[in-house]
Amino acid sequence: MKTLVDQLANYAAYHREKRNIATHFVGIPMIVLAVQVLLARPAWMLGPVPLTPALLLSVLVALYYLKLDRPLGWLMAGWLLVGLLVADAAAGQSTATWLWIGIGLFLVGWVIQFVGHIFEGRKPAFVDDIMGLLIGPLFVAAELLFLMGLRRELQDEIEKRAGPARIGAVTAVH
Repeated sequence: MKTLVDQLANYAAYHREKRNIATHFVGIPMIVLAVQVLLARPAWMLGPVPLTPALLLSVLVALYYLKLDRPLGWLMAGWLLVGLLVADAAAGQSTATWLWIGIGLFLVGWVIQFVGHIFEGRKPAFVDDIMGLLIGPLFVAAELLFLMGLRRELQDEIEKRAGPARIGAVTAVH
């Protein structure tokens, strides 16, 4: 299994343009929430907890993130929990409303992502490695920590492998 640095550096190589990274702060949470919303039905009640495909997927993803890195994994588990609560509320709406929320978030999130990659001048990471779909949310969380001045060693290692983030079109870094 690849390490946290391996996964984030590989993903970061496709995301060195700051405007692209900024779009990911919006687009990726929208896409993750959309998937949770769309998988929030059907639900089987297990006491007070709705057992849904969204819950199962979120738990599996959180466990993977925790295996990669405990602090980031717990941050992501919290983010996924909030998403599950929103998804449960959306799933409680009419079918039309639930679908509008889920599909709307999904489509708008992907449009934002692709606009970011126009700035980048490079295709999305998942085109070459499907794991990019799973690592994208973790990348956003890591970038948020970096903006707050946290996890400096992790940021340095990623930048050593992928190069620093900058404004303007970026040439491919491998």
